[in-house]
Order: sequence, then structure tokens, then C-alpha cells
Amino acid sequence: MPAASIGLRAKTARAIAVILAEPAEAPVALLRTELIFATPQTPATFQPYHEVMNLPWERAQLAVKESEAALVAAAAAALGRLTSQARADGQIIRSVGIVGAPSRNLDAIASPHIRAHAAEGVLFRRILESAAAENGVECAAYAERDLEGLAMKELGLTRLALREHLSRFGSSLGRPWRADEKLASIGAWLALHGIIRSPHSRTRATARFRLGG
Repeated sequence: MPAASIGLRAKTARAIAVILAEPAEAPVALLRTELIFATPQTPATFQPYHEVMNLPWERAQLAVKESEAALVAAAAAALGRLTSQARADGQIIRSVGIVGAPSRNLDAIASPHIRAHAAEGVLFRRILESAAAENGVECAAYAERDLEGLAMKELGLTRLALREHLSRFGSSLGRPWRADEKLASIGAWLALHGIIRSPHSRTRATARFRLGG
């Protein structure tokens, strides 16, 4: 089976997913979809830090643990279905590239509302890392900031060439083809590039957070 990678753009309670398959130097775009982990009907998991925003920060971090566990279970199940679908279509998912918010010092954010937003950004990226681990798939996480710059460096492409490839992926997969889908595609490509370059890498998830730029 040809090797393929999933790119996941972390969003609030969901992720934009794009699957790319080898050859790594000019991947084939296979699928674009969305993974849903929570809905407005389940507010405690939809925006878990907002739900406990008025608690002292130490208590808030403990209070979201139950929601986090539920989100990891939902994300792992959704990712498992996607990898099974890919296998049925003749591809084997070898890696996951996650694009999301970088880790930051949340303790230093004074505003409870701003801190809740920041904490959820980190949380949903971390949930996707855990989901990859639950499925036994290696993953790498990338900061959303200047991801194009990182991709140019890692893949040896000019900005124009990278954007032309992204446009080609969009033409193959159809609309919507927004910034989120492009970021997911870059995540998938970087993950695919890493697996092809290191074919004997571990199969368990080992998130390596890469800062763009």
C-alpha cells in the first residue's frame, strides 16, 4: 500500500483534515474532510475553559480534565475512522501532521477570557496529539505561525512553488479550499516528507513541536 499522511488543522472542538499520499516530492491529494469532537449541544466539551472561566486558574485546570478525556476519546475515534477509511481505499496512514497553537505560559495571562481562548488553542492541538497516540500513528506538531516558511525550508521549495502545489491540491479536492485546508495540507506534506525520509521511524506517536520561521 502507498504511504499517506493526514494533516490536521486544529480548531475549536474540531479539525480540518487533508490526506496526501506519496510521492513525497509531489504528493497526491486524496481527501479533504472535517473531524468533529463536540457540538454546541455539549458546551462543556465545546469550549471547556470557557465553562470554568470564573474559577481560579488552578481549579479551572483541574475542572477541564473530564472534558479533555471525553474530547480525546472522541478525537481518537474520529481519527481511527479516517485511518480505516484510508486503508479500505488502499492507503496506509503512516503519520499525522498537526497544525495548531504553540505551547505558551498560560499562567502569565491575566484576563480570564483571553486565557480561556489561549488555553483552548493549546488544548485542542494537544488533544489531536493524544488521538494520534491512541491510534498508534506517529505525529509531528507544527505552529501555525509562518508554516509556509517552515515548509519552504523543509521541502526545498520556493514560496511560489509551494503555493502552486497547494492550488493543485485544492483543484483535486474541491471547495471549500481556505487557509485552514491549506495549513492542513502543509501539515500532511511535512509529515509525509518526514516518514519517507526516515522509513524506520517509530510507529508510536511522538509529537515534535516545530516552530515556524
